Amino acid sequence: MSDIQQPNHVFVLMGVSGSGKSAVANGVARELGAAFLDGDFLHPRANINKMAQGHALNDDDRQPWLKALNDAIFAMQRTNHTSLLVCSALKKSYRDRLREGNNHLSFLYMKGDFDLIESRLKARKGHFFKPQMLISQFETLEEPASDETDVHHIDIQPALDDVIKNAINVIEHIQSIDRISEEHS
Repeated sequence: MSDIQQPNHVFVLMGVSGSGKSAVANGVARELGAAFLDGDFLHPRANINKMAQGHALNDDDRQPWLKALNDAIFAMQRTNHTSLLVCSALKKSYRDRLREGNNHLSFLYMKGDFDLIESRLKARKGHFFKPQMLISQFETLEEPASDETDVHHIDIQPALDDVIKNAINVIEHIQSIDRISEEHS
C-alpha cells in the first residue's frame, strides 16, 4: 500500500431553493464526518441587505460572493478530507467560477421538478412560501449538461434518508476514483 495521502475533495450540493440541499448536506456530513458550510453565510453585507429589502440579486451582486465561495472551497480542500458546500450554483458561469483553481471539486445536483419542490416548500412548517421565488429559481436554472462531467445528478424524489444514501454512494464512488488516480500518478 502506498503512503500517498489521498486528495481532499469538496462537493457542492446545488439546485433550486427547496430541493433539499441543506437537509441532504446535514445528513451526509453526519454520516461521513464531513465539514459542512452553507454558502449563504458568505454573502457580503450589501447582498444580505438587498435581499432583506425584497430585491433579487443580479450577476454583479453575486461576483464577490462567488469569489468568497471559491476561496472557501480552496481552504476546505487544504484542510478536510471531505467537505460539503451548499450553494444554488444555478448558472453554468457560477459553477465555472467555483471551479477556477479548485481541483477535486464535484457538484451534486439536487434534481427535482417544479411540482415536487413546490409541494415540499408548501409543507414546510413556519416557512412562508412565495411561489414567484420558485418560478424565478427555475427560470434562472441552467441545468448542467453532459459537458459538465463533474456534475452528478441526485434524484430528490425518494425519501430524504434514501436521497442521503444516494449522495453518499456518489461521494464514495468519486473518492475511490480519486484514490486510484493518485496511486497511479
